[in-house]
Amino acid sequence: MLHLRAIVPADRTDAVCEALADCAGATNVVVLPGAARSPRGDLVTSDIARESANEILDALRALGVDRDGSIALDKVDLTLSDKAEEAMERAPGHGDDAVVWEELDRQVSEGTALTWSFVAFLALATQLAGIAALIDSPILVVGAMVLGPEFAAVAAICYGIVRFQPWRIAHAVRALAVGFAVAIVITYVCALVSRWIGVIELDRLPDERPLTAFIYSPDRWSFIVALLAGAAGVLSLTAGKSSALVGVFISVTTVPAAGNLAVAMALRHGSEITGSLLQLAVNFAGMIIAGALTLLVQRALWAAVLRGQDRKAARGRT
Repeated sequence: MLHLRAIVPADRTDAVCEALADCAGATNVVVLPGAARSPRGDLVTSDIARESANEILDALRALGVDRDGSIALDKVDLTLSDKAEEAMERAPGHGDDAVVWEELDRQVSEGTALTWSFVAFLALATQLAGIAALIDSPILVVGAMVLGPEFAAVAAICYGIVRFQPWRIAHAVRALAVGFAVAIVITYVCALVSRWIGVIELDRLPDERPLTAFIYSPDRWSFIVALLAGAAGVLSLTAGKSSALVGVFISVTTVPAAGNLAVAMALRHGSEITGSLLQLAVNFAGMIIAGALTLLVQRALWAAVLRGQDRKAARGRT
């Protein structure tokens, strides 16, 4: 369930209540007249089944509540209410299958923001990956994968493709390009300094690294894994499954490839430079293709669910 909290201009409170009454997935409606002070209006709250969130948000926005008042949705961890259970049963489909587009919009918008923390996490992850390449440590590779924050920007590209928003795609590509460039440069400089002071040597990257060779040796499995990770990542975002998203981070080798690229450049290993760049390209391509297709499939399937609900309601009226 989701909890709706809306500040509604007094002249539109009845219309909002009617919209909530007409929604099968809304219940526990409470109105506090004149309770809001900034902006002024009535406070309307309700519990809403996740699968009905888009319907309610569209109705409230059509009434201008987002413009003249305020709309907030919070996740409810526990609801003990027979009415709430009935509302979830009446709502079409299942909550985990519903994409709350406004929620996803906010999530991916954060991924396109080129903040210092985004760059810092990416730089730290890339340096961990560089060390993993030097000592052939799969444990550090996994740590670098989990630490990297790049998937949110990849999801933003997928969302921009599906919603036809070139500006969002451009912002996400910019965040990825600048973030990875800075992270690779920092790791490259650190590797150079380490080489100059004798911490690492030119032959520190051996030709055979059985535990981490996959970082710079892309093949058909790399692309397949990227496809699966992209689909799983988008599903985890839309369903709110953060635990599944961690599995996505551990599946893709974007950050490890960037770390290996920086170290290979510093130690002049040309073959690994080419392999790392190709690994980056394969991973990003696979995730973007799969993520966009997953969103398209989700939108099509949910439209079919709603059409089925409408046909069922029409039969009930006749």
